[in-house]
Amino acid sequence: MAEGGGPDSGNAADADPEPVPAQIPAPSTECQKQTIGALLKTTFRKGDEWDLIDSRWFKQWKKYVDFDRSDMYTVGEQSLYPGPIDNSGLFSDDDTQTLKEHLIDELDYVLMPTEAWTKLVSWYGCLEGQKPIVRKVVVYGIFVKHCKVEVYLLELNLCENNNMDNVVTRHFSRADTIGTIEKEMRSLFDIPTEKETRLWVKRMSSTYEQLNKPDSTVHNAGLFQGQVLVIERKNEDGTWPRQNAHIKSTPSGVS
Repeated sequence: MAEGGGPDSGNAADADPEPVPAQIPAPSTECQKQTIGALLKTTFRKGDEWDLIDSRWFKQWKKYVDFDRSDMYTVGEQSLYPGPIDNSGLFSDDDTQTLKEHLIDELDYVLMPTEAWTKLVSWYGCLEGQKPIVRKVVVYGIFVKHCKVEVYLLELNLCENNNMDNVVTRHFSRADTIGTIEKEMRSLFDIPTEKETRLWVKRMSSTYEQLNKPDSTVHNAGLFQGQVLVIERKNEDGTWPRQNAHIKSTPSGVS
């Protein structure tokens, strides 16, 4: 029975784009099985990062290494070799790698610690241009709390106060902080580090609320899907552009 195997062995289907070759020779199938099996027993911890992998590819890998010990006589057979990791089945748009809606854990994808993903990529490679689908473990629940991987991120619309027609969409974890969003907006709109700024969230048609707690999380700040966030730069005379605007200035983002 064959053990291990390389990215060019077996009858892996041709793919477009070209696959990125494996970085190191794969260890024996038994070693792969034990290594990945142990990592999959990792429990969720707040803030940890996990990766999504297409369940079809992972099921093929499990057959190749006989992960479930269902057929020891076919373990390592080249006809079962899974080839490079391909997550394209999870995307609604291959260019942006936007996830399809309503994907189901175990049916469409498998969650694994980043260390497990990294090992599989080093052994089998992945399709060129595909980036890891990394997600954070966040805490859900008010009274009964539990950790869960946040598969779908929150979409926020970002703009600058002096050009609110130029809206840029970005995705954030509910565990990200207001400071993280502000840093991203500074980068997007080329705002110098030394320039003082303020961040606002549009709550209703004409009501804006200041987000002045940079350490507060997106979840604690009460942000939701599709909201508009505005960043303003302080004027040279020390005033603020929105100073005289009709706004709600109650601080937001209370932890």
